[in-house]
Amino acid sequence: MTIQKKVPQLRAISQPERSTAVKARESWHVLGIISEFVEATERLADVRPAVSIFGSARIKPGEHWYERTVELARLLSDSGFAVISGGGPGIMEAANKGAFAGKSASIGLNIQLPHEQSGNPYQDITLNFRHFFARKVAFAKYASAFIATPGGFGTLDELMEVLTLIQTGIGRRIPVILMGSDFWGGLLHWMRTVQAAQGMISAEDLDIIRVIDEPQGVVNAIFDFYQARGFYATVRERENNLYL
Repeated sequence: MTIQKKVPQLRAISQPERSTAVKARESWHVLGIISEFVEATERLADVRPAVSIFGSARIKPGEHWYERTVELARLLSDSGFAVISGGGPGIMEAANKGAFAGKSASIGLNIQLPHEQSGNPYQDITLNFRHFFARKVAFAKYASAFIATPGGFGTLDELMEVLTLIQTGIGRRIPVILMGSDFWGGLLHWMRTVQAAQGMISAEDLDIIRVIDEPQGVVNAIFDFYQARGFYATVRERENNLYL
């Protein structure tokens, strides 16, 4: 027996005025999303090579990982890497602060949140997003390396996003470095003993990740990775980037 289902469609809205209002609102929303992608492309297309740094917004100046991140970002900036952060406080501020004092651009991809997010003053290039997914594309698309320091859900979200892009071949292979062996050790152990052991991921997928605690060691690892292949994306990688 065929089941007849009633699937609602926008054109089926009985009141023409309401239908028009709904369509107009959704259309303007789509245009707003497109404008964020366009602005990010115009502002960031020539900012390469760049490194995206993530970590907790709750870490304060003077704390260990704040100061380590300032040191790392300064080393990267003086080595020719633009530094991309979320533009807010905590590790984001530390990343921008170190890069701002260096020779290369300090970039903040800001987003308005009910709490924890306010722009820091250490940004040479500032972009403001209303949509998380447009912001996440900018983080991934323009980065030649990804560095995660200790953080919360947002840091895990960005980490899993870039790992998924690399694993599936949509994103190009870039260094993914975790700073904080004590902090990340439990997660990596779970990935090995549960995810990989149960076949949810391949053991080779874990080779994407490296754990390095020293800022200079992170910089050296990025240079070592690109020594043979160069920093710029291949034609195929550029094509894949269009589908992020």
